[in-house]
Amino acid sequence: MKKKILVIHTGGTISMSEDASTGAVQPGDKNPLTEVTKNLTEMADILIEEPFHLPSPHITPAEMLTLKKIIDQYAKQELISGVVITHGTDTLEETAYFLDLTVDTTIPIVVTGAMRSSNEIGADGLYNLISSIKVAASEQAINKGVLVVLNDEIHTAENVTKTHTSNVSTFQSPQYGPIGIVTKRGVFFHHAPTKRECYEISDVSKRVVLIKAHAGMDSSLLNAIHDLQFDGVVIEALGQGNLPPATVEGLKQLIKSNIPVVLVSRCFNGIAQDVYGYEGGGKHLKELGAIFSNGLNGQKARLKLLIGLASNKNVKEIESIFQV
Repeated sequence: MKKKILVIHTGGTISMSEDASTGAVQPGDKNPLTEVTKNLTEMADILIEEPFHLPSPHITPAEMLTLKKIIDQYAKQELISGVVITHGTDTLEETAYFLDLTVDTTIPIVVTGAMRSSNEIGADGLYNLISSIKVAASEQAINKGVLVVLNDEIHTAENVTKTHTSNVSTFQSPQYGPIGIVTKRGVFFHHAPTKRECYEISDVSKRVVLIKAHAGMDSSLLNAIHDLQFDGVVIEALGQGNLPPATVEGLKQLIKSNIPVVLVSRCFNGIAQDVYGYEGGGKHLKELGAIFSNGLNGQKARLKLLIGLASNKNVKEIESIFQV
């Protein structure tokens, strides 16, 4: 018996075409994948939703919440065995991680995209879609959280990130690698996530900003964030989680105002930790009340902080969810 798979199209390069005269890649009047998806009936019973048609830089947490609600509705009625979401690649990892943190289901949820538009030579969209449907229909994918499938590889939403502006193998999981592969014979997992976490939210109105530390940085940006009354801030700190000493006063002001400050590393690999005891060093910053994240990149830490605030967690509770 064929599995019922919900395919949600959201837009992105996977649904765009290249203009032969200008070379511009842009959305057309119709999503070329919509008709193609209907023809994949040999693999599964396909249900199609297209709540919006947006390039991924236009995606916000509001659209991510819309996707969560659609999946919740289908999953609670037990109408489907899995979900595939087609998405632009620029913010694909953020949507995947948002859903990983907020959708409470064991059914496979797979997010995929493309690096080449539908009419370019070597277009990878349809291939990635087929691979994703295979994964979503796989018994092995059950209870593994939200997965990202492109280029024959299966990654977790938590670890995957876009590493190249244009290469078809752009999605990688630094330090950890993929947890499975898709072959002509089927779907094979060689690793599995060791934990799952889920938070109940109903709105995404909290304002959380992400900034990057640099040599010679002072408190100007931190003071502006305070004055603009943001609800939280994530800083991609230096090395293992250090900041220039001129930022310390701005950081103190934020923490004194009960605005959570989460530190990640701007490095490609490794985990931010409170190691160095000099002024602005990680140990000093933690003593002041900064929160250290357990290995997330900046954009994902921002979403986790937003979700923590949206689920009405206090600063101590927020600190604990960043240690999971």
